Amino acid sequence: MADQEIEEAVSRALEEAPPRNFRETVDLAVNLRDLDLNDPSNRVDESVVLPEGTGQETSIVVFAEGETAVRAEEVADSVLDADELADLGDDDNEAKDLAAATDFFLAEESMMQDIGRYLGTVLGPRGKMPDPISPDDDVVELIERLKNSVQLRSGDRRTFHTRVGAEDMSAEEIADNIDVIIRRLEANLEKGPLNIDGVYVKTTMGPAVEVV
Repeated sequence: MADQEIEEAVSRALEEAPPRNFRETVDLAVNLRDLDLNDPSNRVDESVVLPEGTGQETSIVVFAEGETAVRAEEVADSVLDADELADLGDDDNEAKDLAAATDFFLAEESMMQDIGRYLGTVLGPRGKMPDPISPDDDVVELIERLKNSVQLRSGDRRTFHTRVGAEDMSAEEIADNIDVIIRRLEANLEKGPLNIDGVYVKTTMGPAVEVV
């Protein structure tokens, strides 16, 4: 599949989208086939860094203390310490609100066990358990990387969606993002391209245009 084909599909999706009074996202829908998605090992579940960024604000929360917390505060949306983690564990509604409002979580390795204890039942089913931060990791670099990332997650459904940009990005930029996602899927799915039944691009309220 040529990059030009992807770009032409994106251009059509942008052109055919009716005018709205808000900034629409551009989303990708992927249909899978010939996979037993009841088996968790066959499900798609990974984050992908988009070369042109997501075109949207990405919310990142970090569980950390000490120097890591100080550095994370420069770039994360929120940094929570051990006491605040324990408080969240006592307030199920607040924990669910935080999970809904946050795209990605990071946590120092030393806090992962407590996060599992306090928030595992909230974050686990949503696929939002934190990525661990080791003592050698540059937390600022990790956060900046996640700000340009999206999560591909199929669960047990044959069709899944992910954002690939915003309507004010160029068709070429959005096509570059889509190309990276399709290449990742083709590389990681059991039968590669044969496990992809179709890929469609659309703005939030616009019609879907087939990419492949």
